Amino acid sequence: MDTPRKVSPVKASRVEKAAQGLRQLLPHRGSSGASSAVADEDAGERLDAARGPETPIELAVVIPTYNERGNVRPMLSALAKALTDIEWEVIFVDDHSADGTADAVREAAQTNRNVRVLERIGRRGLASACIEGMLATAAPYVAILDADLQHDEKLLPRMLERIKAEKLDIVIGSRALRGGNAGELPKNRIRLSLLGTRISRFVCRYEVTDAMSGFFLADAAFFRRVAPRLSGTGFKILVDLLATSREPVRIGEEPYEFRKRHWGESKLDTRVEAEYLYLLLDKSLGRVLPTRFALFALVGSIGMVFHLGILTLLYHRNKIGFIEAQAVATFFAMTLNFLLNNVLTFRDKRLRGWHILTGLLTFYAACAAGALINISIADYLFRSHVIWWLAAICGIAVSSVWNYGVNTVITWRREKEPS
Repeated sequence: MDTPRKVSPVKASRVEKAAQGLRQLLPHRGSSGASSAVADEDAGERLDAARGPETPIELAVVIPTYNERGNVRPMLSALAKALTDIEWEVIFVDDHSADGTADAVREAAQTNRNVRVLERIGRRGLASACIEGMLATAAPYVAILDADLQHDEKLLPRMLERIKAEKLDIVIGSRALRGGNAGELPKNRIRLSLLGTRISRFVCRYEVTDAMSGFFLADAAFFRRVAPRLSGTGFKILVDLLATSREPVRIGEEPYEFRKRHWGESKLDTRVEAEYLYLLLDKSLGRVLPTRFALFALVGSIGMVFHLGILTLLYHRNKIGFIEAQAVATFFAMTLNFLLNNVLTFRDKRLRGWHILTGLLTFYAACAAGALINISIADYLFRSHVIWWLAAICGIAVSSVWNYGVNTVITWRREKEPS
């Protein structure tokens, strides 16, 4: 039997110093342990670079944020407690928050290698933020979680276990499934969510209990296949996913209790509802007609009814002449169309404050030519013995295309965000 070869104290000291230096250079991740270097017993001075590859990340948690600075630390603490047996990372996708949310994440990331931030400048939106975050990871599974701590992060291990065991494409956290509930969510919010779930069935082929949920875990490969065709519109990325996939989606649901917001204010307002309407139109008509124009036409239809109502009152009841009545009706319909388009059609370029007044004046000016076209065509058809209401509709239809193009370029042009 060979006797072990003795190493002099001087050589051992050199080997130990070299090993320490190498350990400092090797990459490491918090819970997976640092790679180590050891002396080869036969050679005495040769070092083994590592005992094995670093454990790969299994789950990426994507958290879209806008003015959520106060929730960053509590969220990281909650995730660390919930994901103790999982190799994970968290990606905060921040839309250039004024409260310094991205800076708060960077501060946390300096001492936590699991934390990353993707700050977006010049674009906003929860759905598009989710898409960019989900595409920014190499993890095989990705979860979407709100920053406000209303979703139950403790459910993530169970969702991950189920998606792997049953080979599912997506597991949804459901408030409507037995065992889950909407917590202390206001009744009007609950009714709105239920209505949204019912409406989603017009564009989705799948029966899920909570299509409006913003809490789910997906297979990353499945998501990447669907991603190029997603609308990226509004706040309901789950509906977008289910409505867009061309392949059958294998779905699971897990109940959870919706919690109170930890810090900050809810982002739900009329804009969210408008975004959802936009998404539904895009999924139902997007392949045939540009969605923004379809919404512009929908607003125009509402304006047309309003226009005809005024025209009926002023002309049909013999108050004033047809031309005068058509002009007055056009003016009021234009005002209504501007207000509705500002909230619905051009919600991503929405004018606020004094910009509404200047925008309205610009809208009037931009539509002046369209109004002249409208009145001229309506008058010509009316004098050609076309019935008055049909003449009015034809005038509106011809001018609508002009109005859409001009106002897209002039009234709601995208302004550069202030630095």
